[in-house]
Amino acid sequence: QVQLVESGGGLVQPGGSLRLSCVASGMISSIDDMGWYRQAPGKERELVASINSGGSTKYEDSVKGRFTISRDNAKNTMYLQMNNLKSEDTAVYYCNAVLMALMAGTPRGYWGQGTQVTVSS
Repeated sequence: QVQLVESGGGLVQPGGSLRLSCVASGMISSIDDMGWYRQAPGKERELVASINSGGSTKYEDSVKGRFTISRDNAKNTMYLQMNNLKSEDTAVYYCNAVLMALMAGTPRGYWGQGTQVTVSS
């Protein structure tokens, strides 16, 4: 069984920073693309940042220059460093990973349970 677990969310003032982590565990053969999504109340889930197995990254325009995505392949862990946070960054943040589970025939996507990020004074 494969599981993704996020941590690091919380309440922070505007201009502050948070670091999210996502750990993939279980019977994993390999991990391909990983990404952070967020969903604010009343809005659709959106992709914030993604990183492939080679380390290439992409960012949603509103977070460019403020957020940094990274991964440690040896630890099956992905991070999102969020700086200069704004109220509009408030959302539940979810991690996603496309991975090949052991004994599986094809890779598939998995989701974490989400972690709340609230930016407020």
